[in-house]
Amino acid sequence: MRREILLNPGPVTLSDRVRAAMMKPDLCHREKEFSALCLEILKMISEVYPQAKEFQPVMLTGSGTSAVEAMLQSFASSKKKSLIAANGVYGERMAAMLTKQGKPFNLIKGEWTEGVDLAALESNLKQDAANYHAILVVHHETTTGRLNPIEPVAALGKKYGVPVMIDAVSSFAAEEIPFDNVLAVAATGNKCLHSIPAISFVLARRDLLDAGASESKSLYLDLFEYYKAQKGGFSPFTQSVQGVYALHEALKEFFDMGGLSQRRKIYHSRRDRVLDLLQSLGVKTLIARDTFSSYLTSFLMPEGKSYDALHDNLKENGFTIYAGQGNFSGKIFRIAVMGDIRENEMESLLKLLRQNLA
Repeated sequence: MRREILLNPGPVTLSDRVRAAMMKPDLCHREKEFSALCLEILKMISEVYPQAKEFQPVMLTGSGTSAVEAMLQSFASSKKKSLIAANGVYGERMAAMLTKQGKPFNLIKGEWTEGVDLAALESNLKQDAANYHAILVVHHETTTGRLNPIEPVAALGKKYGVPVMIDAVSSFAAEEIPFDNVLAVAATGNKCLHSIPAISFVLARRDLLDAGASESKSLYLDLFEYYKAQKGGFSPFTQSVQGVYALHEALKEFFDMGGLSQRRKIYHSRRDRVLDLLQSLGVKTLIARDTFSSYLTSFLMPEGKSYDALHDNLKENGFTIYAGQGNFSGKIFRIAVMGDIRENEMESLLKLLRQNLA
């Protein structure tokens, strides 16, 4: 079976050891073996960022979006407003979630090609800080590949007494995450941890979870119920057993390969090889090079070239790139370099890009 190299921002190309882990014997999610496995996973997730000692991971079966929605269901206030600083699809998606939940919010809808609007953020906080419960921000906005620095957002929040909740779905385990003045961080296993789309999780302040004051209007997405059950390794609902097997092996592989710093180093190397080649061919980036995350870049389609033609030629040769979203559809292409990509495959990718875009 031909290897398919996924260059989209998750899911990723799996390593052989993660793929093999899913072939373990079937297991009931109420057995003590499953409980022990989940407790070990929660411990390993906690160790990805050793500085997050006051935070406890809570995991559920679902995509990264389910983790973000569970975070907002459980912690976003029904009385005070959330302040969303958005500069892409995923920041605006949090506004859609809160609308569905009937919770109050104010959306700072920034330009997708720009960073978080810190001036607008401070203006809102200065005028109405007492009525805001939390600031919501996306760490890595994969709409463009921009890494939004969290420190200045958290610092502004601290200045006005408002904590931060972070969508770190596509940055967890690859980028540094500051935890000062943070309430919760949503993430998933199928991006920088190199597992399958199945298990996502939220790291929340332990004192917040222990207080037990859930804001959830959803049964399935109430993290407080998961937290109580997962003290014993279980969950209130059926978890993806094969997803747990895969995430457990992916976490072991992550630490075996050197953890966060080494993963980011590998991503940077791959990303820069793609950037250097395409820029040498005159292909322009959508945003400034120094604003990209460690693994995802976005490029303007060169005049006279077609995204569909580029995508299809690469797909025929085993590589899947990613289209633009919204107004960027057909105008840009994105390349992510997560997952199990081997050296010969990187060389083949660069050769194909040169052939298609020279």
